[in-house]
Amino acid sequence: MGAEFVQLSLTPLLIGILAAIACALPGNFLILRRQALIGDAISHVVLPGIVVAFLITGVVSTWPMLLGAAGAAIVAVIIIEAIKRIGKIEPGAAMGVTFTSLFAGGVLLLEQSDTSAVHLDVEHALYGNLESLIWLSAEGWSSLTDATALADLPPELFRMAAAAGLIALLTLIFWRPLKLSTFDEGFASAVGIPTAAVSLGLVVVAAVAAVAAFDAVGSIIVIAMFICPPAAARLMTNRLEAQIGWSVAFAALSAVLGYVLAGYGPLWLGADNAVSAAGMIATVSGIILALACLFAPHRARIGAPRGA
Repeated sequence: MGAEFVQLSLTPLLIGILAAIACALPGNFLILRRQALIGDAISHVVLPGIVVAFLITGVVSTWPMLLGAAGAAIVAVIIIEAIKRIGKIEPGAAMGVTFTSLFAGGVLLLEQSDTSAVHLDVEHALYGNLESLIWLSAEGWSSLTDATALADLPPELFRMAAAAGLIALLTLIFWRPLKLSTFDEGFASAVGIPTAAVSLGLVVVAAVAAVAAFDAVGSIIVIAMFICPPAAARLMTNRLEAQIGWSVAFAALSAVLGYVLAGYGPLWLGADNAVSAAGMIATVSGIILALACLFAPHRARIGAPRGA
């Protein structure tokens, strides 16, 4: 039983947990800044950028994908500004039209492109590749100390570990500027904090999390984890430090419960086949948020706290 778990479930679970945490960390600040739509937007924008990067380079690699996503984000900003200025349309509507159009364009590019040689297609873009990220060379827990077996670990695990570690480190390093500019932008500017640069950096970090997670877990988990764990955590406490802790816990819990229920839930109910792990993880995160809305101690409070 232990050998089977290490071989088939350990690495997908770890990748799911790391992806959830990597998205939830910047999601806390986006939620408090009332910019949660940015996380949704990024997850839509990265698709056409990644597809174009693949069509140009012919490989699915981190740096081309990151550059492609960054280019798509710049194009999206230009289009949004053009729609707002030329059409005199409300900013939220301009964002919604732009991001959905770009995502649809990415789907069309996938359908018309020859991506059969790599794990890049419409289904993969939505649901990811989590169930297939298994560790075939593992023979049990002893493989964790076997250099030969460790060399065969899915590369997505190292990518997500690096992304989650980088995001956690940047959050720690820039904690004070992030905190001050989130709760009192005017005071932050007065004490010399470059609030515009901090806001841009937050968006860039969110983009890094989205791109790193996209290949493994797809856009559904990315969208859910940017919003659901931080929003649920916000209802649990009025302190930012505690909120970060709650959001990480909720993100990890969503990944673990979602993966287990996707594999075994249908069998417990008498069905023959498992369901999508990405879809179930996102569903569990939504259920956690719903429970927080009903029972959390600060569910009656509206908006961001005035202090932390």
